[in-house]
Amino acid sequence: MSIKKTFIRLVLASVIIPGAWTSTRAQSGSCWGNFRGDAKLSGVSQSKLPSKPTMLWNFNAQDGIKASPVVCDGVLVVGTLEGILYGINTDGTLKWKIDTEYSIEAPAMIVDGVVYVGNLDGTLYAVDLQSGAVRWTYQTENMIMGSPSFYRKGTQKVILVGSYDYYLHGIDPATGKGLWKYETDNFINGSCALYSGMAVFGGCDGFIHMVDVLTGKVKSSMSISTYVASSACIDRDYAYVGDYDGRFLAVDLLGEKVKWVFENKEANLPFIGSPAIYGDHVFIGNRDKFVYCLNKKDGKLVWKYNTGGRVDASPVVVGNSLLVASMRGDLFLLNRKNGKLLWTYELGTAVYANGAVLDNRIYIAGDDGRVYCFGKK
Repeated sequence: MSIKKTFIRLVLASVIIPGAWTSTRAQSGSCWGNFRGDAKLSGVSQSKLPSKPTMLWNFNAQDGIKASPVVCDGVLVVGTLEGILYGINTDGTLKWKIDTEYSIEAPAMIVDGVVYVGNLDGTLYAVDLQSGAVRWTYQTENMIMGSPSFYRKGTQKVILVGSYDYYLHGIDPATGKGLWKYETDNFINGSCALYSGMAVFGGCDGFIHMVDVLTGKVKSSMSISTYVASSACIDRDYAYVGDYDGRFLAVDLLGEKVKWVFENKEANLPFIGSPAIYGDHVFIGNRDKFVYCLNKKDGKLVWKYNTGGRVDASPVVVGNSLLVASMRGDLFLLNRKNGKLLWTYELGTAVYANGAVLDNRIYIAGDDGRVYCFGKK
């Protein structure tokens, strides 16, 4: 390992580094192209799961994994802390791998047969999904901790990625050339959710920013907290997001104000993951070990479930179930309506990020460097 790589990994031990995140087209039958399933980062899968999923295979990536896997067209893509980007066939065999030389903590994004992923050297890669060939790279001035997002309007296409250089970057997906940069007041951790041609995102400056995707011009910046570690989820005209002080907020994007705030005042521990939204409810995990179901209209608690370990991974709605992973190494399927336990599996290794749920399977990665596949035998 190079001196620079070693230095970056040592720095991470002393800096708050949240999970990372994406946005792209809505989930299709053959594609979970970003870590939250669609451009609004809603965290909802259209797939089905067996009532008692069985482990079908696991793949040894030989180094810790903090990023969520993404899956399209029979290929799963995930990066490791060693900086290796893997393309894995959905039968668990290696398809390709490339060495980016620096840790990858952000989930990749797959659009139109191309993988886009950033690393802690601040380099964004465009990689062919089927061959693993690098098409181009784009350099920011600091670490990339969040997944890219993708916007398309007619013939206009833009890749969006935030960096610890304080900028949101707009990039041409065909050439890798920069189109514009929007400057914030601190690090950008997460991914952009898309709303009416706007990129909606937070960061260490404590603001929710709304930026025109095609021009990079700001529409509004709303101060909502001291530190936003995760990516916002959009539902209609509202953004739902948690902060590092243990507050979870519904933000009115039209009125540019906070509608409601939920917090566990007995703990006030960080919300690191992103929420999932389905129907009248929003679901979110916290480092206080609980997964919460809230009424999205007023923020009132509907139910909560104690996982026994802190929850940094974002939940995923799958039909009437909620998929949850904990840092203790447990996977859960909970009844979405009442929070009752339906199924659990002990991986025995910390899980930092949510799984991909596609074609009746769960694909999830652990800190032990393995990618696990669950489904029906």
